[in-house]
Amino acid sequence: MTRGIKDKVAIIGMGCTQFGEHWDKSTDDLLVDAAYEAFADAGLGPEDIDAYWLGTMQSGYAGIVLSGPLKSQYKPVTRVENMCATGSDAFRNACYAVASGAYDMAMAIGVEKLKDSGYSGLTIAEPPHDGTKLDVTAPAAFSLLAPAYFNKFGVDPKQGKEVLAKIAWKNHKNGSLNPKAQYRTEIPMEKICSSPMVAAPLGILDCSGVADGAAAAIIVRAEDAEKYCKQPTFVKALSVSAGPGHGALHQDFDFTSIPENCAAAKDAYDQAGIKNPRQELSMAEVHDCFTPTELVIYEDLGFSKRGEGWKDVLAGTFELAGELPVNPDGGLKSFGHPIGASGLRMLYEAYLQFQGKAGQRQLKDPKLALTHNLGGYPWQCVCFISIVGSQLG
Repeated sequence: MTRGIKDKVAIIGMGCTQFGEHWDKSTDDLLVDAAYEAFADAGLGPEDIDAYWLGTMQSGYAGIVLSGPLKSQYKPVTRVENMCATGSDAFRNACYAVASGAYDMAMAIGVEKLKDSGYSGLTIAEPPHDGTKLDVTAPAAFSLLAPAYFNKFGVDPKQGKEVLAKIAWKNHKNGSLNPKAQYRTEIPMEKICSSPMVAAPLGILDCSGVADGAAAAIIVRAEDAEKYCKQPTFVKALSVSAGPGHGALHQDFDFTSIPENCAAAKDAYDQAGIKNPRQELSMAEVHDCFTPTELVIYEDLGFSKRGEGWKDVLAGTFELAGELPVNPDGGLKSFGHPIGASGLRMLYEAYLQFQGKAGQRQLKDPKLALTHNLGGYPWQCVCFISIVGSQLG
């Protein structure tokens, strides 16, 4: 049983760079920009931080990736990697360190520099295996969700394509209101539907982009939070689920649900005391690496009933003015996806929303937010979920 740390720690300062193709900035530059924005937000300096947790997948391999550019003067820096949940897991570790009493103040910071690496996307060194492991690209892997979902729930493939396009349209529309997003232009539905095919039925506009960026959060005990911040963000739940690979080994895996999503959601809801997420949450930031992933996430996290997520998409349920806004900052699709920073970027949006600082995409009086990261493939992955709130209790 996970006991959790509900209301034991809070975020008092955050920073986030613009995500995009930063050809003129290094990993060092991005880390310094995000960290010092968080310091300024909290009215603190690097000397105030007791320990750092750095999340990066492939932009460095030790704590000195942060201690060098930040000149952190021999403070402990722990480098964390957990696929696309890397930034989120850095946050989780920093939160538990403060909640345990080991440190008074910690920073979680995530960074990724992907655009001038010489590769078009991620390069992953796979460990040795027995030769039976599936060898497939990420777009191809997640494309399998769409026809499986359409077939199981009786959705005409043409209408299904429109549902996926509307998810992309929503996220681009939200991102157009976000000055830090990688892509800040609304895209018409017809253009999304006719975009060049990557892995049928996914076109290029069904896929999130590759970006550079960094984001940071400063964490203290909840009882100390108002010393530094008038409107702190309180942590209600932190959950990580790492899958055993059932889907790759068993014929009953049907690609319409990702078990790690369900396990992490149940744990997080239990920790936070949430019974009806669709009614109780004010907003959610989810891992829309590909449009059918977001569709499946709606149902795995209890935002929609099984087989009805596509109807909720068409009804506008998850749009900015809908019942439960999802990815109000544009999501991975529009904000971008620098792996080590994405989870903290999601928390940054919740933090801004709670303080009324989200500009044109500001929600009316948000109280409770969920963030969700997914790393790996549908048949075996790591899933992270956090729930944060604007108030204690």
